[in-house]
Formats: sequence, C-alpha cells, structure tokens
Amino acid sequence: MRHASARPPRFSPLLSALAVLVTLAAGVAAGPALADCTDAAEPKVNWRRCSLQGQTLTGVDLSGAMLRDATFQRAALGQAKLTEADGYRAKFISATAPGAVFDGARLIEADFTRADLTGASFRDADLRNAKMVGASLVRADFTGARISGTDLRQADLSGARWTDGTHICAESSVGQCN
Repeated sequence: MRHASARPPRFSPLLSALAVLVTLAAGVAAGPALADCTDAAEPKVNWRRCSLQGQTLTGVDLSGAMLRDATFQRAALGQAKLTEADGYRAKFISATAPGAVFDGARLIEADFTRADLTGASFRDADLRNAKMVGASLVRADFTGARISGTDLRQADLSGARWTDGTHICAESSVGQCN
C-alpha cells in the first residue's frame, strides 16, 4: 500500500505568472494618492484641487505645499508661510493674507482678485499671468519676482518694493508701480 505524500500542491508556471500580473495591475490601477483635503496644514501638504473657502489659516506653514487648482476664496492667511508652494492656478479671491510669505512660490495663473496682500512677500515668486485685480499690495515685496502678463488693474501698489529690489512704488500707485 502506497502512502500519500505530504507535498504541497504545485502551481503551474502559467498560474504563477498570472498571479504576478494581477498583483501588478492592481497597483497600477490604484494610481497616485489623491489629496486629502482634510489633512492638517503643514509643510508639503497635498491640497491639490481642494476647496478651503473661508478657512482660517492664519500663521500656518504651508512651505512646499501642493496647492495646484486649490481654492482659498475669502480664507484668512495672515502671516502664513507659503514659501516654494506650488499654487499653479490657485484661487485666493478676496482672501486676507497680510504679511503672508510666498517667496519662491510657483503662482502661475493664480487669482488674487480683491485679496488683501498688504506687506506680503513674493520674493523670487513666479507670478506669470497671475490675476491681482483690485488687490491691496501695499508694501508688498516683489524682489526678483517674475510678473510678465500679471494683471494689476486697480491693484494698490503703494510702497511696494518692485522686482528690481530697489525701486519703491510711489504712494497712490494703482495698477502700476510709479
């Protein structure tokens, strides 16, 4: 009488290859992690496409944050640090951000319409094609900022430091630095 052996069952190479392919496909289908709009405000947070309308974010550190297409309409961002943040097409419409620091930030096509940016710093920021219509930019610092195509209609630039780092805009500079 022969005894049954206790060998584990063998899988064919075809089944093993299929198992590997299914595992890989599941990983690819998951794709990159999406922003969790409820994540705490911290450096390098991913708030891409998040709506933070009306939020109080005074004094937060969002250095290096991913803010592409995010909305900060009517948000309070006074003294916030957004150094080197990526705010491509972000919306800061009617936000209050006096003293906020946007140094080195990528703010191409961002919308700051009617925002209070009094004393804000945009040193070395990329503001190409940004919209700053009616914004308060009193005493803002634009040293080294790229501003080609930026719409400054009705923006108050009184006392702002211009892109060359030396010129200070005259009082009552509206729409352009005089």
